[in-house]
Amino acid sequence: MKSKKIMGFFLGVMLGMLILAVLFPAQVEEFLDRPELYQHVLFVHIVAVTLFFGNAVIGILWELRALSSERADAILHTYNTVTWLDARFSSPMIVISLIAGIMLSVILGDMWKIGWLSLSFILFLFSGLIWLVSDIPTQYQIKKLITELDAEDQTVPEELMRLLKMRLWISLAGVLPLVIVFALMVYKPQIVPVAQWFV
Repeated sequence: MKSKKIMGFFLGVMLGMLILAVLFPAQVEEFLDRPELYQHVLFVHIVAVTLFFGNAVIGILWELRALSSERADAILHTYNTVTWLDARFSSPMIVISLIAGIMLSVILGDMWKIGWLSLSFILFLFSGLIWLVSDIPTQYQIKKLITELDAEDQTVPEELMRLLKMRLWISLAGVLPLVIVFALMVYKPQIVPVAQWFV
């Protein structure tokens, strides 16, 4: 339950940031436009994105190994640890990545006119949407089934195993756009900005 509250808090922070940006766009942009901090913000952004991405990838590999063991204790311990890390580690890294990334984009100019940057932002949002729409409801179902387990059970019920495997695929689908984002951030290709896609 504590993990749910922590994740809810960070989702609330992101929602608050969005509301501020919509209601006070000029003030938010002025606040974020700090060219003198560019190197520091870039460092924070790279560290936060790398830690978040690394945690997501390691979580997938850890869950995959636990599921392949078919041991109830290993699977449940892994699942509980990964969700604990998601709430207490990944959530703040996402918020820091987002704030630093938006700050960098303001310093660089109009995000929607820079191809690699606008596409990176769209892919980052798409990745978040996958987790928000698919992973969070799946986690709720998994938690419910876990509470119904008998501590003596040596095997995981079929429905719970199905949901855990589905969650693994959801996690993979959420990580793949981030691989592209990393490549875009490093190589900065000259591509058509998102703002011009529908013109």
